[in-house]
Amino acid sequence: MQTEKEEEDDASPEEYVALSNFTGSGSDQLSFSSGDRLLVHAKPSSEWWWAELHEVIGYVPACYLRQGAAEEDEEDTSLEDPWQDEEYFGSYGTLRLHLEMLSDKSRTEAYRQVILSNSAPLRNKVVMDLGCGTGIISLFCAQLAQPSLVYAVEASSMAEYTRQLVKQNGCEEVVTVLQGRAEEIELPDQVDVLVSEWMGNCLLFEFMVESVLLARDRWLREGGVMWPSSAALALVPCQADSYYAEKMAFWERPYGLDFTPLQPLAQQEFFTKPKFSHLIEPDDCLSAPCNVICLDMYTLQVKDLEEIKGQFHFCVDKSGVFHGFTAWFTVNFESLETGGATVELNTGPNSEPTHWKQTLFMLDRPVSVYAGDFISGTIVLCRNPIWRRHMTVTLHWNINSSTEDTDNCQVGTKSFPMWR
Repeated sequence: MQTEKEEEDDASPEEYVALSNFTGSGSDQLSFSSGDRLLVHAKPSSEWWWAELHEVIGYVPACYLRQGAAEEDEEDTSLEDPWQDEEYFGSYGTLRLHLEMLSDKSRTEAYRQVILSNSAPLRNKVVMDLGCGTGIISLFCAQLAQPSLVYAVEASSMAEYTRQLVKQNGCEEVVTVLQGRAEEIELPDQVDVLVSEWMGNCLLFEFMVESVLLARDRWLREGGVMWPSSAALALVPCQADSYYAEKMAFWERPYGLDFTPLQPLAQQEFFTKPKFSHLIEPDDCLSAPCNVICLDMYTLQVKDLEEIKGQFHFCVDKSGVFHGFTAWFTVNFESLETGGATVELNTGPNSEPTHWKQTLFMLDRPVSVYAGDFISGTIVLCRNPIWRRHMTVTLHWNINSSTEDTDNCQVGTKSFPMWR
């Protein structure tokens, strides 16, 4: 009787079609172009598959492929939901994410402070709270200021409970809960203020910001205010000794045995994607951070989101091991009054931790750097043309040594796919 393992070994490779271009970041990853037909030999995980293209075999990101065996005239149902709305809004229909967000005091108190510091100029204003979730920002508006009306817009099923919370807190005369996507809702008139908590990992991930921009163009009156008003993505070269030891150095001598043949697999499994929810210690920053991408929420357009580029130039402050880059974001809320104070929400290592924490991008191999060295390069956030909530972050860096050690002068490039 044939065993399950033998059946698996004998299975014929499956043909898949590439949905968009992908550039491999290592010798064990395949690069391919949109429309290429790849043979998938194995699916070792839900995220990375073992595939063949032009008689070359390597790892490929599964989300870039779709089954290619169907006839052209057969209805293609694989892309019915390129926004993955069922999964996305379904996750916001449960309490897990809302508990995480409401428990984030830095985040929630920042929005509360925005409303409180603008309580007087908010009087008699019309506010839209887009993606309101449980309605916490709308309730802040109703209780701390005196707007004439707040539209609390929520696409997920949580909207049913938000209505109950509005009524439970005596705010139903001010707050109107609307269930639906920003692209679908209808309002009787435009609004004076559009507030939303749209930020994701690495600022843009999941691209809720597109809904905010569409709502702005349709519903924000001329001269109206956006909260946040601006946003910036910060980057810093860093050490990550403990993470590297945990995921890579571990395989050197576990229990006195040489497991180093597993290190390439460990690199593929742990370092090809960004590490979300990373907490970097300030001492692990090898230089001062810099803002690599700055967004003006009044002028940013949806088409701009397809590819956003930034540059960096770091001077290494202290000698250490360059393991990778860490990213975080800052958003600012301008005052409704001329000359009024701006409120800032900073998710970086020198601020109180938030539920976003920071995002770590690991190099394939660490590099020793020395005080006075320069690390310069570019960062590109490229939105997936098919799966609209996904993106790829590509980092290109050049290390220029401050010493005569020419071995320390090197160039590197790595792409990190980010998907749900």
